[in-house]
Amino acid sequence: MITISLCMIVRNEEKILERCLSGVKDIADEIIIVDTGSTDKTKEIAAAWGAKVYDFEWIDDFAAARNYSFSKAACEYILWLDADDYIEEKDRTLLKELKASLKPDIQSVSMAYNLAFDSEGKVTSSLRRNRLVRRDCHFLWLGPVHEYLAVFGSSLASEVCITHQKDKPHTDRNLRIYRKRAEQGEAFSPRDLYYYANELREHAFNEEACDYYERFLATGLGWIEDNFQACLKLAECRERLGDKQMQFAALCRTLQYDIPRSEFCCRLGSYFFADNRYIQAIYWYEQAIALPDREESMGMKDTVSSTWLPHLQLCLCYDRLGDSHKANYHNEVALHYYPSHPSMIYNRNYYKELLGAGYVELTWPGGENK
Repeated sequence: MITISLCMIVRNEEKILERCLSGVKDIADEIIIVDTGSTDKTKEIAAAWGAKVYDFEWIDDFAAARNYSFSKAACEYILWLDADDYIEEKDRTLLKELKASLKPDIQSVSMAYNLAFDSEGKVTSSLRRNRLVRRDCHFLWLGPVHEYLAVFGSSLASEVCITHQKDKPHTDRNLRIYRKRAEQGEAFSPRDLYYYANELREHAFNEEACDYYERFLATGLGWIEDNFQACLKLAECRERLGDKQMQFAALCRTLQYDIPRSEFCCRLGSYFFADNRYIQAIYWYEQAIALPDREESMGMKDTVSSTWLPHLQLCLCYDRLGDSHKANYHNEVALHYYPSHPSMIYNRNYYKELLGAGYVELTWPGGENK
């Protein structure tokens, strides 16, 4: 059986650190905690869990802090987590099985990173991250902000999932770091251009965000997943700025990088819906539903745009066109995916009253109404 060092960088995480560390109980052979300036009881909690605690002066460089944490590891493999990550019990079982069965020639293991959930706890957004790596490969973290672990060699895509649940409010810390680097005249990599644009968009600096998305795409050196997302986010910024023509152009630009995806189809459907062009909207929402599932990748996985969302939007389209039966049908399908959604429950009651004896509540295989 392999041995595992858990490596983390933390700061003021007394509220959630124990939740994170409890997930690796009986799995991590050592815990390395690198503290970047806590003023609460973070270090005391870490020590109580048997962690080796080190101080690291914060220098606005996440990669530097993570590489320092990795340098303190002594086991065969390194697992990394953030304090607001945790491991569900079912994934603890899978991780134990992985630890017992992993062959030593595997240099990196990727795991799903579940980032967003609906009110029923179903995952709506996830991606894969290289999460467990051989220490003797000396893999390095790169990038002061939105850092990534540069790996190579033999890899394994594990079934283990890491769950992310942010505890602190979103701040402008990352934006400030990027602005400082830009003011100092630093030449940004394509990846930095993309993530700087994301920070600008999230803080509603829409014109600046558009500029940096354009700079990123113009390099021609971006990862295909970042290229695709950059086009969608560029379209969002153009919409905020009231430029519908450029919004449409940015959406269609995704087709330079991949075949249509459900996210693109839903965004295009929304574009036409906002313009009261319901026939065109229906076409694109139907395409979102008809597309086959994408092959597993390291990119962002959006389950909403291929399940309940296009059906809910089709309900609205058909309702606007006066076809209540089709509207009801698509609302029922949407409810199959998301039974507790308040808007769809409202729609169900509305169509029950409107259609009377003509109302149909769909029954799914097995006789259960989902």
